[in-house]
Parts: sequence; structure tokens; C-alpha cells
Amino acid sequence: MYQPEAYAAALAFMLVSMICWGSWANTMKLTAGYAFQLFYWDYVIGILLGALLWGFTLGSNGVGGPAFLADIHQADQTHILYALAGGAVFNVANLLLVAAIDIAGLAVAFPVGIGLALVVGVLLNYLLSPRGNPLLLFGGVILVALAIVFDAIAYRRRESERKKISALGIQLSLACGVLMGIFYPLVTKAISGPQSLGPYAVALFFALGTALCAIPFNYFLMRRPLTGAAPVAMNGYFSAKSSWHFWGVLGGVIWCTGAVSNFVASHAQIVGPAISYAIGQGATMVSAVWGVFIWREFAGAPAASRRLIPLVFVLFIAGLTSVAVAPLFAR
Repeated sequence: MYQPEAYAAALAFMLVSMICWGSWANTMKLTAGYAFQLFYWDYVIGILLGALLWGFTLGSNGVGGPAFLADIHQADQTHILYALAGGAVFNVANLLLVAAIDIAGLAVAFPVGIGLALVVGVLLNYLLSPRGNPLLLFGGVILVALAIVFDAIAYRRRESERKKISALGIQLSLACGVLMGIFYPLVTKAISGPQSLGPYAVALFFALGTALCAIPFNYFLMRRPLTGAAPVAMNGYFSAKSSWHFWGVLGGVIWCTGAVSNFVASHAQIVGPAISYAIGQGATMVSAVWGVFIWREFAGAPAASRRLIPLVFVLFIAGLTSVAVAPLFAR
């Protein structure tokens, strides 16, 4: 399998993961009228296809370790279960995040959910595999978390009508943040130790865990949406436009490409999971770039909202730079 040996190559993989994780949701904007629960089935199919695609390409070429199929064959049951569990936990966290956004809005769900996930995930991953300069790593995490908070404030000020924040929205955001922070340490356990999985093989079992969990959990949310909306029928999936299915599958492939890139970088000895995860979670700011410059979400926003945008990007760039150089100044 291909495994980057130089830090510059590993950093490139981390940046790809950040871009992909921050960009896949654009495919949802191209399926207006398609219920998210139905979109999610295509999204999961895309994650599975992406895992197979990268497994049989980059995962089957190079000299960085055993090839994709050989890697699967040599792994033990414990490491496979860790990977499946990581996918299942991610699936629940992802669906809770979407529900929290529907109930409480981006201004609450993202800073609470993704901000908490960033802190929990980096801390747990660093405890499992302490690599990089801790001052630069955690200092950068704080700056990125502040960027997420100010981004949320900007979105909040953009809204002309202030809606009361529901307790359920906050609770779902907190649950999402904890679970989103836990899934990556499970992946770290899956790629660590004797008879562990390589990054491409772990992506496949992670995708399978996501799919197996989505079958009961997403179906439950179709029947009983947490947002209080009307139930969604499965026949809507089969009658949907073919273009909607295409964008849903593409969204899953894009997200999986980010995951594989992140797992590959995490597997590199100089990087480690804490740094790889931290940079990957910078995806929130990538999505902000799409929203500000492509979708023009702040075109008619009040001046008090637009003034925060430069501060958001300054904090994000400073935090990302701090995390990125942490491996170069390891103690």
C-alpha cells in the first residue's frame, strides 16, 4: 500500500482530508427537496464505494505495507471490531449533528458539537499516541475552536429573527460532540499494535460499520424524526431524481476520500492521530469558505456579522499552522 514517508506528503494528505470533509455537504445543496434521511442512504453507498476505490488503488500499490486484501486477511478480530465500532459511532454522531442543526441552527450545533468533538478527539488521540509538540498542538486546537465559535456568532448575527434555543438542540449537539470525538480513537486502536489494520483496510471496515448502523438508526429517524417533522417514506427514495442519487453517492465518496487521507496521515509515524484529526476537523472552516465565497451566505448580512469573518479566517489559519508544525518541534 502507499504510505507517505516525508512529512510534506503526510501534510498534503491531511489538507486533502480537511478539504473533503469540509466540501461533501455541498452535494446536499444540489438536492433541494430530497429528505436528508433519503439522501443519507446514497451517502452511505458512496462511503462504501470510496473505501473500495482507494483500497484497490492506493491501498494495493506502493511499498509502505501489505496490500489491501493481504492487510485484511492478516488482521485479527479485535482490530476489525474497533474499526466497525468507529464507523457505527460516527454514523450516530453524524445523524445527531444534522438533527441538531435542524432544531438549533448552525450557530449552536457547530460550535457545541464540532468544538466539543475537536477537544475530545484530540485529547483522547494524544493520550493514545502522544506525538508532536503539545504546546503547539493544543494551542492550535484552541485557536481553531475560537474560530469555530466566532464563525457561529457571525451566523447568529446574520439571522434577522432570533429564535429561542431549545434544550433538545443543545442536548443533541453535546451528544454529537462526544460521539464525534470518540469515533477517531476507535480508529486509532484499529490501526495500532500487532495484527492491526492498515489505513485503507480500516476505511473499509469503518464504512461497513457506518452502513450497518445506518440501517436501523436512519430508518428509525425516517419514522420518528427528532426535529418533529413528518415521517419520511422509503418509496420517496426510489422515486427520487437520478441526479439526486448521483450527488448523494458523490457526497459519500468525497467524505470517504477525506477519511482515507486522514487515516493514511495518522498512520505515518511523524504525524500521529491527534494532529491528523485536528487538521481534519478544520473542515468546519472549509465549509465556511464555501458558504462565504461560493454560496454567498453573507451577501446581505448586517455589518456586525460580516466584520467577524476576517477574524474567523485569521484564527483558523493561525491555529492550523500551529498544529501543522507541531510534529517538527516534537520534544
